[in-house]
Amino acid sequence: MFQTPREVIIGGRGNTKRIVIGGKQPVTIQTMWKEGITDVYNDSNALNSIIDRIRELQLLGCDILRFAVPDENSAKSLIALSSLTDMPLVADIHFDYRLALQCAKGNISVIRINPGNIGERSRVEQVVQACKDNNIAIRIGVNTGSLPKDLEEKVLNNTISRAEALSETAAREVAVFDELNFSQVVVSMKASSVKETIDANECFAQKYSVPLHIGVTEAGPLIGGIVKSTLAFSTLLNEGIGSTIRVSLSSSPTNEVIAGREILRECNKREGGVQIVSCPRCGRLGFDVHGFIDRWQTELLSMKKNITVAVMGCVVNGPGEGKHADLGITGTGEKAIIFKKGKVIRTVDAKDADNAFREEIELF
Repeated sequence: MFQTPREVIIGGRGNTKRIVIGGKQPVTIQTMWKEGITDVYNDSNALNSIIDRIRELQLLGCDILRFAVPDENSAKSLIALSSLTDMPLVADIHFDYRLALQCAKGNISVIRINPGNIGERSRVEQVVQACKDNNIAIRIGVNTGSLPKDLEEKVLNNTISRAEALSETAAREVAVFDELNFSQVVVSMKASSVKETIDANECFAQKYSVPLHIGVTEAGPLIGGIVKSTLAFSTLLNEGIGSTIRVSLSSSPTNEVIAGREILRECNKREGGVQIVSCPRCGRLGFDVHGFIDRWQTELLSMKKNITVAVMGCVVNGPGEGKHADLGITGTGEKAIIFKKGKVIRTVDAKDADNAFREEIELF
């Protein structure tokens, strides 16, 4: 039997969107910025460029965005960004508690920090007080590379499993915040192994009501990472475990968000938005499926339309296999065919396919 997670408020200060995770709230999607932001705070062009990219991630379905904050200038840059977007931002901090205190002065929504790696108790107390004063949540992140020595020894001696060690490490970190009467805490326990990730989260969720951020760390490149994440997430989400997710990939934040929304859709944890179905392509190819998807995927997934779009490679199977789609496109080489619910509504020259498709989708 797994505990129902308590609610934790993310954001809501200033211009930042307020999100509640845990409880019966929808599962949210997170990703992490892949580049450093040192000195971005004094470069308006760089700031605006990042804000444009954040806006695109929001349109795709990203709810929360995390940034690494390894130094003071990165903290200044993150504070500057937080004033320009309503996306809840997370400051990812290790070792230097002063960076957490600095970020707390800005419109930051979450501090990612572990009591165990910032030193003496007084430092933890200062961070907690700053988060209390500014309505900032804290995320505890535990992974297999940062286990306490005593638990690592037990794992090596086969006294406990690595998953149990992850859960126990998280429990120890949470206990510190409980002692300080701070409940706005989220926990993540990540391993590169699907089984260890599942086992660790199940073990923790049996005992504690802290909301869980689930993910497989170091999951790998695009294909392998999505496979691992899908296996872990589908198991946990179907058990009611997981309040927020991140698909960690050696790829772009865009692909992480798209993968996350597709996993949630297939697990019946998120509805709405455009759903794209497309054929894999074969020797009957009459329409450039791959090229069309490359051009249209981001725009389609950013649309606030609850429809299914089919992109099919040939007219042999196109309208038939895609007859459930609200709108579809296929072709014969020189011609493109647009159909609705399997019925052909337009035939145009291939060069006019994109314009014709845009005209039709704007009708929804």
